[in-house]
Amino acid sequence: MTDKTPPSAPDTAAARPVIEVSPGVHKRLTTGLGGFAMAMGACLLLVLAIYVITPRSNKEVLPTVDYGSQLWAMRNDAPFTVYAPEGLPARWRPTSSRLNGLDSGGDKPVSWHLGFVTPSDEYAALEQSNEKASEYVPRMANSSKPVGTQQVNGVAWTKYYRKDKKANSLARTLPDGLSLVVTGTASYQELAVLAGSLQPQKKNASVAPSATATPRS
Repeated sequence: MTDKTPPSAPDTAAARPVIEVSPGVHKRLTTGLGGFAMAMGACLLLVLAIYVITPRSNKEVLPTVDYGSQLWAMRNDAPFTVYAPEGLPARWRPTSSRLNGLDSGGDKPVSWHLGFVTPSDEYAALEQSNEKASEYVPRMANSSKPVGTQQVNGVAWTKYYRKDKKANSLARTLPDGLSLVVTGTASYQELAVLAGSLQPQKKNASVAPSATATPRS
């Protein structure tokens, strides 16, 4: 009877050639990769250290705004004589301007907000409205309790302070019912600069001007 048992497979392990290297070559092959990894690790640690120790500012850089068109609208359409800063130093940078109630047909109080970044990198805002002073001033000043008065160009402004919001405020209500409030994180000294720059605006502009801080030369 014929033996049909298939021949056994050759021993591949025995057939594979064995490459021998010298101890010196083996050391270079095995230590070279480790050295490369250590060098890469050192580079990564250096980059991480630079990232950690490099100072970074989290402050938002606010854009400079041109409030000329809103000043023109308030000057000509507000139901009161609007006040605007004139002669502010160049480092006073306007960053926000908002009107409210101007298109209400007289049914609502009119107000204008104008915000600045001051030379000391603090915030100061001019708030003005013909809203009832007993309601408007405390809301804008974040306080209903005066802490004194401050003379600005010979005029007494009422001082307010809100500790938890770090808010300083100077307020004044004119005989025609218009309330002016300068408020923010700026010092009373800087707020007085803003208050002292406010001038009444005549309703005679036919073209909307461009306005930033109207700096002094």
